[in-house]
Amino acid sequence: MNMSDFKPQHFNWRAQNGIAVITLKGPERKNPITFDSYAELGQTFRALSHSNDIKVIVFGSNGGNFCSGGDVHDIIGPLLKRDMKGLLEFTRMTGELVRAMRACPQPLIAAIDGVCVGAGAMIALFCDIRLGTPQAKTAFLFTRVGLAGCDMGACALLPRVVGHGRASELLYTGRVMTADEGERWGFFNRIVEAGKLEADALALAQEFAGGPTFAHKMTKAMLHHEFAMPLDAAIEAEALAQAVCMQTQDFRRAYEAFVARQNPQFAGN
Repeated sequence: MNMSDFKPQHFNWRAQNGIAVITLKGPERKNPITFDSYAELGQTFRALSHSNDIKVIVFGSNGGNFCSGGDVHDIIGPLLKRDMKGLLEFTRMTGELVRAMRACPQPLIAAIDGVCVGAGAMIALFCDIRLGTPQAKTAFLFTRVGLAGCDMGACALLPRVVGHGRASELLYTGRVMTADEGERWGFFNRIVEAGKLEADALALAQEFAGGPTFAHKMTKAMLHHEFAMPLDAAIEAEALAQAVCMQTQDFRRAYEAFVARQNPQFAGN
């Protein structure tokens, strides 16, 4: 499946040289997520599993902000009118988005500027790598609207990224995690100036896209599958995964380039 010419209805998409850039719409409202964008994003990340032209995805900011979370009028208001069945349909749809992001084989890079809260913070959390600006303000603010902090997998993944105590504080209070805290705690891989954010994210994406992309997909798959594996099972799974990668032409290309004292030219197979 070729997705370079994909034209979504409910979010922005552009693709070039194997790199897709996604941003949410509505910069005047700090890019809220809606029922429609939830569903279309989930479907898109599932479709990316079958893409033969997209190697890396950057989930970027728009107008100085990443995402303001669920739209108050489009989502929160209508939820008050739903019964339990309708509410569960919604919460399962939100969970499907982050599940699809984990299942998407391509590396996901979040480029986070400004507001990154609620569902936006969860999208950022489920990306593989996060770059932020000094202006980034991240909050898992579910308790601020009377809900539990256990939303979209937050209680499973956030403690693994920032530690149990820090995750507990953020999820109980819903307070803002500053960019400095986010970098010190391991949420952000690094902080860059706002004017360089997209360029740095694209440069990292280009580095990944020019690498052994089959092996990158295997790395992401194993990071996901080993999430709940005992150590012995994980070691065996990695032995099998690495043996598969040793059958690729990229492995041979790397060896031949090393012998010739050249840089390998990977092709993703």
